Amino acid sequence: MSTDIVTSRDSPLSRFIAVIPAGGVGTRLWPLSRAAAPKFLHDLTGSGSTLLRATYDRLEPLAGKGVLVVTGVAHRNAVCSQLPEVLESDLVLESEPKDSGAAIGLAAAILYQRDPDTIMGSFAADQVISPDELFQDAVREAIYTAAAGKIVTIGIKPTHPSTGFGYIRSGENLSIANAPSAQAVVEFVEKPSEDVAQQYVDSGEYVWNAGMFVAPVSLMLQHLEANQPELFKGLTEIAQAWDTPDRDEVTARIWPTLPKIAIDYAVAEPAAAAGDVAVVPGTFRWDDVGDFASVGRLNSAKEVDDVTVLGEGARVFTENASGVVVTDTKRVIALIGIKDVVIVDTPDALLVTTMAHSQRVKAAVDALKASGDTDVL
Repeated sequence: MSTDIVTSRDSPLSRFIAVIPAGGVGTRLWPLSRAAAPKFLHDLTGSGSTLLRATYDRLEPLAGKGVLVVTGVAHRNAVCSQLPEVLESDLVLESEPKDSGAAIGLAAAILYQRDPDTIMGSFAADQVISPDELFQDAVREAIYTAAAGKIVTIGIKPTHPSTGFGYIRSGENLSIANAPSAQAVVEFVEKPSEDVAQQYVDSGEYVWNAGMFVAPVSLMLQHLEANQPELFKGLTEIAQAWDTPDRDEVTARIWPTLPKIAIDYAVAEPAAAAGDVAVVPGTFRWDDVGDFASVGRLNSAKEVDDVTVLGEGARVFTENASGVVVTDTKRVIALIGIKDVVIVDTPDALLVTTMAHSQRVKAAVDALKASGDTDVL
């Protein structure tokens, strides 16, 4: 284990606490990922570790036991069984999803009440990252940059002109000690068209926005108060009651009334306009496992022919076939003369599509929801 977590109290690294927002259903990974068992609870890489567990293990050398997990009430038992190290007081349960502004904002407010000098880092539970060492190097740079008074995002150097991610335009180097690659953020830009994405990649000035933030909790809350005063007020009231017997009553009363807004709009973008945001470019491999095509691309699971197979005891026969098979059943699946297929077999739902159309699985989920077939969602 790294020695960072036993650094002197003077070091910014000693003030670091990691926050893992574990939310979202991952509708493009239906029927494997569902409301009751979202994608972060699954091993989607064939590594033997769920996405949530891998996220915790990646952060432990930096944060030690200083980890807060924000998740839905429905996932409490599953999260606790996968992360037995997390204390009850460090498990933040949402009675209903309120988007990342409330989830990350509440974590910041709780940490501020406990120690206003805390530097927090927020890292989603459903991302695949390798190697861990390069990720940890980037987070250390981000912590030193945050200590200099910045909200820091870790951007991913783009490998192709993706239209599925937002981008961050970076500016001048900030010359911060122990953070040689930290740069000013000029602007956040929404998901672009393919032509525009290609221009971004060619320019070398843009990185993908992976939604990772490292910041002094005081600065996060300062921008939240300025831009979303109603959300700030509610979260502060919950946080003040968090480590008291009044926690449940106050949370139950206030949480449902909070506005829904993403942390990017509530804090990051206005803070960037004020010159308070920096970016540390990450050179590690990163994927948000958004669809089954990415599952196939990422997998170290066994290959049968050119088919990636995920599932314990899977019984798959292939001949002149390629694609991805994910199975929760013992049913024999035979693929003959079919290319780039995606098959997901569960006891009560079967998905058949192609790699090229894997982003469109969300439309099937929406249609099922509209027709009232919620028992399979």
